[in-house]
Amino acid sequence: MLAYTLRRLGGAIPTILLLIIASFFLMHMAPGGPFTSERPLPPQVLANIEARYGLDQPLWKQLWDYLTNILLHFDFGPSFKFKDRDVNDIIAQGFPISLTYGFLSFLVCTIVGVSLGVAAAIKHNSWLDYFAVSLGIAAQALPNFIMGPILILTFTLWLGWLPGGGWNGGQWQYLIMPVIALSTSYIGSITRITRSSMLETLNSNFIRTAKAKGLSTRTVIWRHAMKPMLMPVVSYLGPVFVYVLTGSVFVDLYFSTGGLGQAYVGSALSRDYAVLLGVTILYGMLTVLVNLATDLAYAWLDPKIRY
Repeated sequence: MLAYTLRRLGGAIPTILLLIIASFFLMHMAPGGPFTSERPLPPQVLANIEARYGLDQPLWKQLWDYLTNILLHFDFGPSFKFKDRDVNDIIAQGFPISLTYGFLSFLVCTIVGVSLGVAAAIKHNSWLDYFAVSLGIAAQALPNFIMGPILILTFTLWLGWLPGGGWNGGQWQYLIMPVIALSTSYIGSITRITRSSMLETLNSNFIRTAKAKGLSTRTVIWRHAMKPMLMPVVSYLGPVFVYVLTGSVFVDLYFSTGGLGQAYVGSALSRDYAVLLGVTILYGMLTVLVNLATDLAYAWLDPKIRY
């Protein structure tokens, strides 16, 4: 297991470096600039501003300084639009909010999806099976950017049960609708994958052998079927965790939570390339690290993967 972990780390580190370099060049290839406006600045003023942020340096020098600051200090540099604030401050303010309801959404969609999938497989061709499949299809038909307005319209404007936006320290009233909007999109997929994997596992020879030995259904499910059933589910849960974080962009806009998604969209509209690049790299690094954790979990579930 240690050798497999080192091999996966050896592949993750160069991937993160390539991600930073590619994001840096793509951002500089975009037309315009952070200080471009309809009313051009005087050349002397523009030169002073570019010198202040190091934009007058050759591109290779800017890339070297950027890589050095990230790798040695995890510093994404100053914001181009917010005075006296750097990218790290903006991320530190918004990321914990996005991570809070993103993690809760991940727990909800995992617990509900796996439970429905297992129940549908055990009660195959019953009303519970049909209900789980129908619920999964309905959930997939309502992505978060559609579910968000529907929730606000129903529970805030019509019923008046929940606040329509804000954060207020993460009180439960402000968490319910963002968590529902994020989790419903993935409940259906997790349910379908779990159901298919459990049906395949229950039809395996070792399960028939366990049943022939007289073991109870509960023992067969929890001790023999659950672990091999989880392998395709785990491989999907890794990207889902990243999706609930990156998908929080829409949730932040609809519910005004103050999360990182609002800063991401605002930086794109105001051409604050430092913030846009920092958030992009952060999401990319999370994707690589979560995929690494998924590979390690998959190797723990199936020792053959290590070889």
